[in-house]
Amino acid sequence: MTPFLLPGLATLLVMAVLDGLWLGWVAKPMYQHGLSHLMAEHPNWAAAAAFYFVFVAGLLVFAVLPHVAEPGLSKTAMSAALFGFVAYATYDLSNLATLKGWPLELSLIDMVWGSALSAASATAGKAVLDHLTASP
Repeated sequence: MTPFLLPGLATLLVMAVLDGLWLGWVAKPMYQHGLSHLMAEHPNWAAAAAFYFVFVAGLLVFAVLPHVAEPGLSKTAMSAALFGFVAYATYDLSNLATLKGWPLELSLIDMVWGSALSAASATAGKAVLDHLTASP
């Protein structure tokens, strides 16, 4: 088994659980209020799965693996928060610039959420990686 499979799975699991709670419960009313005119009746699950796999790969490449030789989580958390901010800001600010009625408040909240979600998810993956690579 590749040494990065378990950290990747940990990152994916934490991201899926936290984002599921966020989208399905915590922020759902906010999204419905601000974006109801754009929301699909049912999510496109294939596109959602593709997003999570691509995003987790990005977290691994840009936040977890660069710090593989360094024990601890703080550098991974900071790199992941920055990665999440840039990715979510790209999406939200592009929508704000091009879509009529896209709410500024939602964009700001979403960028903060993307930063926090990314930091938590990548930190979980790095914790598993540190555990796997720790000296016996």
